[in-house]
Amino acid sequence: MAAILNLIRSSPVTAAAYAIAAGGAAAILGAWFFQYVVGLNPCPLCLEQRTAYYIAIPLAVLIVFGASAGAARKVLLAALVVIAEIMLWNAGLGVYHAGVEWKWWQGPRDCSGPMTSFGSAGGLLRQIQATSVVRCDEIPWSFLGLSLAGYNALISFALAMIALWGFGAGMKKSAEE
Repeated sequence: MAAILNLIRSSPVTAAAYAIAAGGAAAILGAWFFQYVVGLNPCPLCLEQRTAYYIAIPLAVLIVFGASAGAARKVLLAALVVIAEIMLWNAGLGVYHAGVEWKWWQGPRDCSGPMTSFGSAGGLLRQIQATSVVRCDEIPWSFLGLSLAGYNALISFALAMIALWGFGAGMKKSAEE
């Protein structure tokens, strides 16, 4: 615990990057667990929400390596801002997806809403047989009243706040040096 506190005090940018990489990895591993172990196939919005993690995790790892290699502080701080922006966007996407699940608003037509006409019952049957659609407006799993999309919104927001904290603490440390 003392080593963690020392890292936070001595290098907040690196500490934030470690936390983002670990938290992001835990989130994406959780998503994969629900997909591959539990068997909950992701809808298109679920898959889109994973993209932020696929960008933020490697970027956070690059920050850690960059800090250890003596990269310019401005570059490291800019990378934290990029992570914060990506994760805030993802938090908004998670809120949007949760709202679609709770039927607060209409979701994308490719995974929610009414089926469109296909000309005939045979055309509809052929279309159904040719596609496997996981609906975005259904809640396949929830805990304590939150769906996976809701948890993604919370995790993404927390990671964005960690990135902003790392940026602010890094700026303050730069001013002190």
